[in-house]
Amino acid sequence: MTKDTIVSNQRPDLDFHPLRADLYQELHSRPFQVIPSTARITHIAVLITPEQRQQQFEHLQKLHRLLGQPWPEEEVSCYEHDLGDLRIRREVHMEFATYTFINLAESKTAPFKETGLSLLPQGWIEELAGTVVAAFHVDVRRSSEDARSELAFMRKYFEDTRLVGSSPQGGAARILGSFQLHSDNFGRFMVLNRDMSNSQLGRLVQRLMEIETYRLMSLLGLPLARDITPALNDMDQQLAVITQSLADNESLDEQELLSRLTNIAARIEAFRAHSTFRFSATRAYHRLVLTRLEELREDEVSGHLTLTEFMTRRLTPAVKTCEAVGERLEDLSRRIDRASEMMRTRVDLAIQSQNQQLLSSMDRRSRIQLMMQHTVEGFSVVVISYYLIGLLKMALNALRESGMEFNTPLILGVAIPIVMTAVFLGVRRIHYRFIRMARKQ
Repeated sequence: MTKDTIVSNQRPDLDFHPLRADLYQELHSRPFQVIPSTARITHIAVLITPEQRQQQFEHLQKLHRLLGQPWPEEEVSCYEHDLGDLRIRREVHMEFATYTFINLAESKTAPFKETGLSLLPQGWIEELAGTVVAAFHVDVRRSSEDARSELAFMRKYFEDTRLVGSSPQGGAARILGSFQLHSDNFGRFMVLNRDMSNSQLGRLVQRLMEIETYRLMSLLGLPLARDITPALNDMDQQLAVITQSLADNESLDEQELLSRLTNIAARIEAFRAHSTFRFSATRAYHRLVLTRLEELREDEVSGHLTLTEFMTRRLTPAVKTCEAVGERLEDLSRRIDRASEMMRTRVDLAIQSQNQQLLSSMDRRSRIQLMMQHTVEGFSVVVISYYLIGLLKMALNALRESGMEFNTPLILGVAIPIVMTAVFLGVRRIHYRFIRMARKQ
């Protein structure tokens, strides 16, 4: 066996799917970050349209030019680059993009005094295209051994808000946050690292940022659910009245009721078209939040709700509300279909009754017409016979004037019953002929 044959056997010429390389790369497209124990991080999630996505990429290129760095030529789903002490990470998702700015410069300032935005060029962040949903700072520091003094230290920088916190990964770190907006219009989290490596700390911070981002994205469906609910209550009441009217077998204007049902059905479909994606996204984001919370493996910090407890008490009811409104939309749609089917059945029965009455009326008119036809046939025999006898008389008079001698009254008297019988038989024959033709059809 030659060397070329061995190489050929090792790399067979197969028909590979054109997306095969992308499918392999997808698993590695968003790697966890490596974050040191002293870092100031700002995370921003922005809703974008396809046009704004391109604007954001061009804006990212502008940032590199402002900082005197080479800029990316092509957009990717996850872009990360170190610009000196500033690390930039941009991830593009289905309906939003996230920006993570990590300030790695040495600093001894108070927490949140400097953030991930501190090293950005003046005015650049304000020109970012899109609608901001999540925006918060994460201050990462080393932990001390005194837990009580550490908690007191962390509380000072959350502007007297009630805190939620835990010790994830078996107490290897400590997290505190308020899940509220502060005076700078950003949220805040503080992570104190005790025993984690930079890689472990990066995974912890990544999960924390995803929890907060997906939490807010999942809550986007709640205002929509609240807006839809009053209209659903009104349509539910209307449908109940219509259904009760059908159940009571009242004398109704079917066309008017069908028009009302059609209007309700159209409104329901409009709500479904407007809300299906949002409610589905809410469920998906909620599942991601729960998954990330499980990965934290939290231990309780004395006196504070854990992140999991907080989410279970506050986020889950909101998500359940969205699910309930979505299920109610589906239920109303099914009920409208059933009411419409009952109404159509009622209309069909009414139409059948009208058709039955119309056929009965037509049958009566046909019988009357047949009786009239028989009556007319009798008169027509007399009339035709009269004219034929008249023609015969004229013929006899013409023959007499030509010199022929015969008894005209006698001939006419004999001809009358013969002519009338012949006319009667001829008319009846024609009548039966038409009847046979109708039966063949």
